[in-house]
Amino acid sequence: MSATAIVMLLVSIIIVWGGLIASIIFLRLRPEVEDLYENPDLVREDEERAAQPHPFRDT
Repeated sequence: MSATAIVMLLVSIIIVWGGLIASIIFLRLRPEVEDLYENPDLVREDEERAAQPHPFRDT
């Protein structure tokens, strides 16, 4: 391998692994918080849809 290829390999490794490490650190410092309260209308629609029989195709 030439010196240029080795340098490009090292640069790409640093970019990929550095991005992974940076994203892990960012998510540990600022985790995503989900909404604690759900929309009651959406919950009701989901419950109504679950109570209906499953549609099937007669082919």
